[in-house]
Amino acid sequence: MAAPLIAVAGRTGAPSKVSRDEVAFAGKRYLNSLLRAGGEPIVVAPQMFRTNGAAELMQRFDALVLMGGPDVDPSLYGQTASSHVYGVSPEQDQFETAMLHGALTHGLPVLAVCRGMQLANVVLGGTLVQHLGSLPNAASLVAHAPGEFPVGAEFVVHDVELTSASWLARATGSRRVRGASFHHQGIDVLAPGFNAVGHASDGLLEAIEHEEHRIVGVQWHPEDTSADDAAQQGIYDAFVEWSRTN
Repeated sequence: MAAPLIAVAGRTGAPSKVSRDEVAFAGKRYLNSLLRAGGEPIVVAPQMFRTNGAAELMQRFDALVLMGGPDVDPSLYGQTASSHVYGVSPEQDQFETAMLHGALTHGLPVLAVCRGMQLANVVLGGTLVQHLGSLPNAASLVAHAPGEFPVGAEFVVHDVELTSASWLARATGSRRVRGASFHHQGIDVLAPGFNAVGHASDGLLEAIEHEEHRIVGVQWHPEDTSADDAAQQGIYDAFVEWSRTN
């Protein structure tokens, strides 16, 4: 049986000693998680699509992964950026939005990780908390990112409680998982059609699933620990298997 082709919406990196030109890339942990699951990940270079170009491209794939990364432009959900917002790229937002719409056009499964979950929520009509540290209950939140990165820990790990009937509970084989987190934003207003299916112990929304479209969003990074955590690898295993049902 041929491996499903999984489109990974790529990101642009600056020139360096590795390449004199900008590079289009995806993190190897995402790619390795998909490879272990039996999928064939294909990194799609960021680009501007014409009319139905993204839908035409996605017709060649079996699923889409939206990776984590910098912040989504707050103007997309009707807000002005605060001083805490970083790394905004309208071109990247437009590219990933087009890829998402292209996948939805063909009814393809979408795994949206961290920023990817936030983008999917915004694209479908939701909003974000621009900075968790600005919330009134900020002092009571568990750590959702390392405090001294890049000199300290790469991520923090905390429990996520999943609803029993969720796709994620079935994929991980558990209602409680340990998620590797690195984020300073979160979902505020949940977009119509999404169900909240996972929360951290502090109440922060950590996982969403769509009622109509085949979208699963996780605020944590399962690929960071999937090599050693069967529950986290289970998300990628189930996702690749899901992609075979188109």
